[in-house]
Amino acid sequence: MAFADSESTGGVRQGTPPAAVKILVAGGFGVGKTTLVGAVSEVTPLRTEEYLTVASEGVDDMGGVEEKTTTTVAMDFGRITINPQIVVYLFGTPGQERFWFMWNDLVQGALGAVVLADTRRLETSFASIDFFESRRIPFVIGVNCFYGHSDRSEQEVRDALTLGPEVPLVMGDMRRTEVGRELLLALVEHLLVVMSTT
Repeated sequence: MAFADSESTGGVRQGTPPAAVKILVAGGFGVGKTTLVGAVSEVTPLRTEEYLTVASEGVDDMGGVEEKTTTTVAMDFGRITINPQIVVYLFGTPGQERFWFMWNDLVQGALGAVVLADTRRLETSFASIDFFESRRIPFVIGVNCFYGHSDRSEQEVRDALTLGPEVPLVMGDMRRTEVGRELLLALVEHLLVVMSTT
């Protein structure tokens, strides 16, 4: 069996499959989960979006996202190769409360999570944070600063979400690929720290 030299492949033996890392992308309704998955995925993402109908009136909280016309009803799926050793599979969760029952299935096998937050509606992130904390799943926070605008400082967001200093927090426009990648790298680094101390 041939071995590649360390300079050309980083010391990885040819034919060795990369480690698969399952990550959930969660957060409230309309915070940008589908957009984040689409921005970073190296494959065309699988989306299960449907148009909002009058049936959702009075059921889904549209406060702050009145212009939204579609919603995820099952999950989003994307893939990103971090390096030759690590491939991340992203599973975006539905944001509306009526679909939260699906989280218990989606979380199976997940090593970590991204929780997206919108400073205009930080309270929509509480349920996701509680979910991952109760299951002891490491997570990072991505504060979606739409159009580069943020009306809260990092410390204000940490205080509002009662986050400890060990939880990584990235602020930026998550629709931009480079910001989404920065967020995922922060999670991978956080997972490596967590695994080294357990």
